Amino acid sequence: MLRLTELRLPLDHAPEALQAAILQRLGIPAQDLISHTIYKRSYDARKSSAIILTYIVDVEVANEAEVLAKFTGDINVKVTPDMDYKFVAQAPENLTHRPIVVGFGPCGILAALVLAQMGFKPIILERGKEVRERTKDTWGLWRKSVLNPESNVQFGEGGAGTFSDGKLYSQIKDPRHLGRKVLDEFVKAGAPEEILFINKPHIGTFKLVTMVENIRRTIESLGGEIRFQQRVVDVQIDDSQVRGVTLASGEQLRSDHVIMALGHSARDSFAMLHERGVFMEAKPFSIGFRIEHPQGLIDRCRFGKSAGHPVLGAADYKLVHHAKNGRAVYSFCMCPGGTVVAATSELNRVVTNGMSQYSRNERNANAGIVVDIQPSDYPESGALGGIAFQRFWESRAFELGGGTYAAPAQLVGDFLAKRPSTGVGSVEPSYKPAVNWCDLSTSLPDYVIDAVREALPFFDKKIKGFAMHDAVLTGVETRTSSPLRITRGEDCQSLNVKGLFPAGEGAGYAGGILSAGVDGIKVAEALALSMVQLT
Repeated sequence: MLRLTELRLPLDHAPEALQAAILQRLGIPAQDLISHTIYKRSYDARKSSAIILTYIVDVEVANEAEVLAKFTGDINVKVTPDMDYKFVAQAPENLTHRPIVVGFGPCGILAALVLAQMGFKPIILERGKEVRERTKDTWGLWRKSVLNPESNVQFGEGGAGTFSDGKLYSQIKDPRHLGRKVLDEFVKAGAPEEILFINKPHIGTFKLVTMVENIRRTIESLGGEIRFQQRVVDVQIDDSQVRGVTLASGEQLRSDHVIMALGHSARDSFAMLHERGVFMEAKPFSIGFRIEHPQGLIDRCRFGKSAGHPVLGAADYKLVHHAKNGRAVYSFCMCPGGTVVAATSELNRVVTNGMSQYSRNERNANAGIVVDIQPSDYPESGALGGIAFQRFWESRAFELGGGTYAAPAQLVGDFLAKRPSTGVGSVEPSYKPAVNWCDLSTSLPDYVIDAVREALPFFDKKIKGFAMHDAVLTGVETRTSSPLRITRGEDCQSLNVKGLFPAGEGAGYAGGILSAGVDGIKVAEALALSMVQLT
């Protein structure tokens, strides 16, 4: 097959226009076009008055070699790459110990699935509950201000990605098309087929719940064992080789191959690994606020007269500003038509995040407006210093919120004018259980506050109304990524503990559902190859 890129058509083009564009590009008669499939569809909204759809298509034609020869050197016409996933190993029959996967978020799920598909029958340990029980506990915080530290937005089946916008795109380099393997498995598990071709696919929380359950059943059908409410409290290490794990119940599980797919909020697990001498180092992350606007404002600014078009859906945005104090300020995890959610996993701390359903039809748009934090901001604290840094500001947010898991909030106009807010304006905040109107100037370090104050008017030049007085800032967003990296070598094993495979977002090797899933596959492959070599 041939892959054609940069096929550009008007937003409201007729269905037959795509085939006509293919025929024109290739210069062939209709009878020579055997079939065509959309690989990717995106839009160009730089001119809101004339939005263009851009297609990448795979086509089957008669006399392919002859047609391809006409386009030698044309980067927009080439042979379709082979994207079929190929397993790197098959489990031997004489395995002494089954591999263990700690964590059942996107990384752990894909690692466990691929291991199961290769016949390794992994044991998966998840500290939280099954996804539907976990959902009830999460709503307990949102509706009743009751936090379960082991079952919440961060912990439980599906990981933090379950309560998010469900974004399924990434900017990682992916020469082996492992991202396609992730998406294919999601579609098999019930995700909409459109995630295979739209430019910025997402699923949303409700669809993610069902999808995660279906993948769990697939893993179990292949011999995998998934154990919930099983918190790992220790790793057994003998002469720089992992030998198993110890659970909170006291039970010990023997294995020479352990994947640590912990997620970015497993702070007690990070501390345990650090105490055991597993090599790790501090890494940059970001902190800031969630900002909310009417979704209609964003739609009109981005799409003009085409706002509300069904092909375009709810508009998103991506913004960045380099402040005078040297800090980068940028939008993070933008959730069109979504809500701001309580995302803490620790008592007496407030953390915010964003979430959307598949429909993206809530009244507000929200995004993180965050500022980069470097290990040099806490130079004496070592590898775990970023955790202490995050905790300090999460505790401060709890105080400013009134000590009830309400979040501190301020109108953008008041934030820029340096005065406290006393009540809601035209934008109703979506954070539950509640917000407490206040002055956010003491909720984060001065250099963060100064950088955000400088950035908001700049962003307003990009999206008119972004700095509107009644837009809402809700604090604090601290868990944009892991504050540390559990460094590994080219074989995906810990630098100083053989058989220990740090993986995913918590280990500092992913950022989002898709990249975490891809990393899970890579680590599963590395583990499988190491086990096969030992037999």
